[in-house]
Amino acid sequence: MRPAHPHPPGPRRPAPYRRLSALAGAGIATVLATSGLTAEAAPAPAAAARQMENLDRGLVSVYTGSGNLVSWRWLATDPDDVAFDVYRGDTKVNSSPVTDSTNFLHEGAPASADYTVRAVTGGVEQPASGHAVQFRAGYHDIPLSPPSGGTTPDGVSYTYEANDASVGDLDGDGTLDFVLKWQPTNAKDNSQSGHTGNTVIDGIRPDGTRLWRIDLGRNIRSGAHYTQFQVYDYDGDGRAEVAMKTADGSRDGTGAVIGSSSADHRNSSGYVLAGPEYLTVFDGRTGAALDTADYVPARGNVGSWGDTYGNRVDRFLAGTAYLDGARPSLVMARGYYTRTVIAAWDFRNGALTRRWTFDTNSSTNSGRGYDGQGNHALTVGDVDGDGRDEIVYGAMTVDDNGAGLWTTRLGHGDAAHLGDLVPSRPGLEYYKVSEDSSKPGSWMADARTGQVLWQTAPAGDNGRGVSGDIWAGSPGAESWSSADSALLSASGSPLGRKPSSVNFLSWWDGDPVRELLDGTRIDKYGTGGENRLLTGSGVASNNGTKATPVLSGDILGDWREEVVWRTSDNRALRVYSTPHRTDRRITTLLHDAQYRTALAWQNTAYNQPPHPGFFIGDGMAVPPRPEVTTP
Repeated sequence: MRPAHPHPPGPRRPAPYRRLSALAGAGIATVLATSGLTAEAAPAPAAAARQMENLDRGLVSVYTGSGNLVSWRWLATDPDDVAFDVYRGDTKVNSSPVTDSTNFLHEGAPASADYTVRAVTGGVEQPASGHAVQFRAGYHDIPLSPPSGGTTPDGVSYTYEANDASVGDLDGDGTLDFVLKWQPTNAKDNSQSGHTGNTVIDGIRPDGTRLWRIDLGRNIRSGAHYTQFQVYDYDGDGRAEVAMKTADGSRDGTGAVIGSSSADHRNSSGYVLAGPEYLTVFDGRTGAALDTADYVPARGNVGSWGDTYGNRVDRFLAGTAYLDGARPSLVMARGYYTRTVIAAWDFRNGALTRRWTFDTNSSTNSGRGYDGQGNHALTVGDVDGDGRDEIVYGAMTVDDNGAGLWTTRLGHGDAAHLGDLVPSRPGLEYYKVSEDSSKPGSWMADARTGQVLWQTAPAGDNGRGVSGDIWAGSPGAESWSSADSALLSASGSPLGRKPSSVNFLSWWDGDPVRELLDGTRIDKYGTGGENRLLTGSGVASNNGTKATPVLSGDILGDWREEVVWRTSDNRALRVYSTPHRTDRRITTLLHDAQYRTALAWQNTAYNQPPHPGFFIGDGMAVPPRPEVTTP
């Protein structure tokens, strides 16, 4: 752990770095009664330090045309007063230690310049970091080897496209590796009949070395809703595991088969509505299956999930949460249109054990308004300030112990955002859009209680919505959706022109106001129009009209976010990192637990951008330093 220190000053301390002393807002008794819980006067326990990755500096060098922007991670394990020296070869290039940021612009240097950085603690330089990853053309390519295509039983030929990815330290060297899902070109939405090719998962080092390849086989249908994979160090050994749903014929990274290699459970329409279903945890170094359990919940009667042909029964979500406040647990779920079941698992000492199961059909939850509330994604955070994470599942939230916490009964939707969206209020807020024509088109709620703070008029199937501080002209996060005619303030009031995109977000330039990420571009919002900051070269976005990147988040360098797209020929992952200087010093977002778990669930179904557990934006308080433990 890092040395003890006083908390930095600021007007408020967001969870999980502080505890809330009282429930905020009116109507809380109604919300608690709906959830089946009662309010307790006992104070919440102090938050434990959370197990996080033991990361290296993530040093990058981005050529700007006139020099190199060198940036690196400020780790939660660093002292608060750490400074840094930047070296090109054996020559220090900064005149005095860097103390107010974690980037340095080396003017006049060529794109090929090689850099290291050294922490300075107590006036003493520490050992040099690893060498910088060079972004000589403004991007860095990670070579890929696509799987071979094939032909399905109904005579459809297919090839493979690089799809969603996640990151984790698979081999324990402090550098993040990639886990990439390869999706066949005949992948299907659950509502579409037809056979698909197999889903393939690769573990890849940053230099393109493939560590392993997992083939999920014929009995896992391919599409956005079928395979949600989690990459996280669940057992605390310093190396990330990979977890996902498997079936008969799935092959691990060593070629070993799970279940029966000859079984074929596909029906004539290509759906898999019979046969065993498993949950498998794989070794991040080798791809070997470490433990396999029956998937919970079992599909049971297909019709009990909302239809009989196989659409809603196979709507899966996944995430990672610190349910005990200190160590990560795996969260796997099924269903959101009618019945919902969420199972929490621990992976310890080589074995999966189930922590709890939440089922909307149980006697505890039935009739309480939890059924039919799920989204096409979930989010995770400590919404009640007790130091332990909750699962925010569409229009409802499940507590860290598996009990229902609250439900707004406002139903299913496609997009949602959890964060400190209204910094003038204590705690976290939650913004969500709705699909039901009888419900509000979008709404903002207190994430602790589910109390709706404001809402917009019904708008039918409102398919997109975003919330984040994209404009310094209004305090807190702005929100907008496909159905809105204007950008909305943190209190729900119209502000004027809404952005031209309703998709992802990215901290890209030097200020703390967030930018717009859509398709293969990054724009900065302006009241008169967008200013283009980046257009990806030779790349393509994923997931059709969703137009999402392979991955977006703070995975290298300082606290700003990288964006990863696939090249148009699927032969590389093209990583972009910002060329803009910043005067802000913020601990790497990889050590903020809410942000880190958001990167883990980003690949789930309809991908959403990550948010930390504190406010980053115009007028922000001094950012907190998270308490972490590392292997």
